[in-house]
Parts: sequence; C-alpha cells; structure tokens
Amino acid sequence: MSAAERPGPTGTEPVGRSSGAVSPASRRPVTLLVVLWLGFVVAHVYAATIGWKLPALAMGDTVFVYEPWARQALSGGPIVGVTESWVYPQLALLPMLIAQGISVLLHPLFPGAYAVGSASYVVAWSVLVTALDAVGFALLLRGARAARSRIRRRAAWFWIVALVALGPIAMFRIDAITVPLAIVGGLWLLARPAVASALFTIGAWIKIWPGALLVAGVALVRGRIRMIVSAATVTVIVVLGLVLLGGTKNLLGFLSQMSGRGLQIEAVGATPLLWLTQIGVTRIEYDRQILTFQLSGPGVDVVAALLTPLMVLGVIAVTALALWKLRRGASVRRLLPATMLALVAILIACNKVGSPQFQVWLLTPVVLWILVDAPRARVPAIAVLVDYLLTQAVYPVLYDRLLHAEALPIAVLSARNVMVVVICVLAIRAVVRTPIRPVALLPETRRS
Repeated sequence: MSAAERPGPTGTEPVGRSSGAVSPASRRPVTLLVVLWLGFVVAHVYAATIGWKLPALAMGDTVFVYEPWARQALSGGPIVGVTESWVYPQLALLPMLIAQGISVLLHPLFPGAYAVGSASYVVAWSVLVTALDAVGFALLLRGARAARSRIRRRAAWFWIVALVALGPIAMFRIDAITVPLAIVGGLWLLARPAVASALFTIGAWIKIWPGALLVAGVALVRGRIRMIVSAATVTVIVVLGLVLLGGTKNLLGFLSQMSGRGLQIEAVGATPLLWLTQIGVTRIEYDRQILTFQLSGPGVDVVAALLTPLMVLGVIAVTALALWKLRRGASVRRLLPATMLALVAILIACNKVGSPQFQVWLLTPVVLWILVDAPRARVPAIAVLVDYLLTQAVYPVLYDRLLHAEALPIAVLSARNVMVVVICVLAIRAVVRTPIRPVALLPETRRS
C-alpha cells in the first residue's frame, strides 16, 4: 500500500529474479499504461452516459438536489449544514460548489435545462469526479516500471471493471468524491500515516464512511499518535471554519438527521420486512423531508432501532479482533485491508439507510487488498463485483418496479443484500485466518 512495502511470499510477484531479467510485461510498460488509461476513460464515459438510457434517472440527486443546494448557497440563500441542519457532514457542500463553478463555465456548451437544474451541472459533476479519480488512478499506477507494477495493474483493472459493474450510481452521488481520497489515503497509510489520516478525516467530513478506514489505521498502523493528531487538526480546522460562518448550532446536525431516519427499503436489515409487502403487512412510503423511500408497518421501528447499536458493536468487535491478531504477531499488511473491508461492510450491513451508492465504499478496501495480497483478495473482489452488478440491476434498472413492491426486484435486491453479508463474512474470516508469526522460544537457562 506504499512504496515502502516489499513483496512477500504471497504469490503476487515472483521473488528472487536477477536484476537483469526482463519480463515481457516490463518491455511494454507504456503500452500497458495506455491501455489502462483508455479503460479508465471508457469506464467513466460509460458510467457518466448510461444513466441517460436507463430508467429512474440515476443522476437525479446530482441535478435536482446538489445543484439547488449549491446555487442557493452561492446566491445568498440558506447554506445547508451551516444556516440549516443537513443530512451530510458539512464538507460535502464543497464539491457541490466546485461543480457549480465548473457548470457556469460549461453552460454555453450544454445549455439544456430540467425542471430544476441544468445539463451543464451534470457534465460538471462528471468532470469533477473523473478528475479526482484520475489523481487516485495515477498514484495507484506510479512506479509502473517497478517489479511490483503487475499488482498495481491488477488493482487498476479491478477499479475499472467495478465502475462499469456499478454503473452511474458510482459517479452521481457525493460518495464518489470520497473514493479517490480514500484510495490515496490507503496508498500512503504505511509510509505517510499523518497524511493518510488527514485524507480519511476530510473524507469523513464529506461522507462518514472513510472514518472506518481511519479506525483501522489507528488500531493497526505504527504512528497512531501522528494519525490522531492529524485527524484532530483537520477536525479543528473544519469546526473553526463552521463556527466563523455561523454554523455552531448545526455542527452535528448530520448526526441528528441520520438518527431520525426510518428504515429505508434497500437496507440489508429491511430485507425480511420488505417481503412482507407482498402480503400487505408492511408498505413503502416516501419521506419528503429526507427524500427517501422507507418501510412502515409492524416491526419496522424495532429493526431500525436495533441496527445502529448492532453497527457499533460490530465495529468494536472487528477492531478488537484485529488488534488481538496484531498483538499475537500477525502482519499489519495482511490484517489491514481485510479489517478495512470488514468494517466498511458492517457499516453497510447494519445501516438503516442502505442507499445503492453505499456499495462504492467497498471499492477502496478491495483495491488495497489486491495490492497487498492478490490471491487472498480474489474471492472478495469477485463477490464485490457480483454485488455491484446486482446493485445496478436494482438501481436504476428495476427501481421503479421495486417502488411498486414487485417480487422480481425484491428478489434481486435480496440477493444483493445477501452478497453484502457474504462480503462481511469473507472479510472477517480473512482477519481470523491471518497467520501469526511463531514466537521464538528462549533456550532454557542452566542452573548453577
């Protein structure tokens, strides 16, 4: 996950070749990089355009929600997260404002408009996400002539294929902004823990989930004091900025907004209750304040109330397990990606919201896992790709039918939710099975 890492006996790279040996791949580094970057561009163009052809308008939140928030903030109106409570952490507004600035420049080229919002904003958002991803992609492929470049190419191809498998939802939600931040943070975690911590913290102030990567890093990586200081510094800067803008009252508004939400239809915990819509026990309703479809009926409130404590317990248990393995002599490099994936999967599996874009959180831990131990990462990577294909099938392809509680989309969604649990189990099992270095025994001391 950093330049300081060395290939071990994981089977990911040949060991012990003489420095004069030249593999066929090393003779074609430029061609391989060109193909990878071409794949990167094609994947982003696909994800940015396929939403126009699929039902449910997958870029709807971008143009109908993000742009109005940005426009009202820039025009002297209410500022979400500052002058009024908001569902996201406050730094989430920053990329929306940046996209609005890009949109103004692009508007003469894309003058089309919706009922609210503009076509130029959709294009601007696509440009912003692609540019940030390109930075992360370039850092992932740095040192492409080095002996370990084959591993980096595998990780890069996984990112490309995953983007295509997940489709437009991988780009047109605020979560897309956090992915390259998290990947770069993961790449630098062992070599530059303070910088990685800052990136994870910035990501968490945009969407909370990168905080799970920070927890794993602080628990397992040397330099945890520097990481804690770095995270605290970023947080203090953000809080001071919000206080100066007059947002003291709404500093933690996103937490109260989240706690007040009901059980969303796509949440993993909602799966059994969603099937009860077939016999009229539960029903799907639209929450106009949160702008989501939620379940109502017997047992819904109980499940919603249990999920958050279960999430907290799961995060604590996995972190404690990883710490125990580390203290027994397990390798940090082997523990870290599996622990990250387990924590992120718990955040999804025990979340009462369950929006489809949450699945993009799984990308970063798997990319990092491939870099460290490609053979062990193979099954989790395949499971994530299956999860992504099912997610795109649910949203946006079958989403309109899901809202009518039809059996087919409920079955596909159920399969996707099962995959989330499977990914969680695979990651936890990998933590449990991480080998422990045998402790050397001291020779017995002779008695005089």
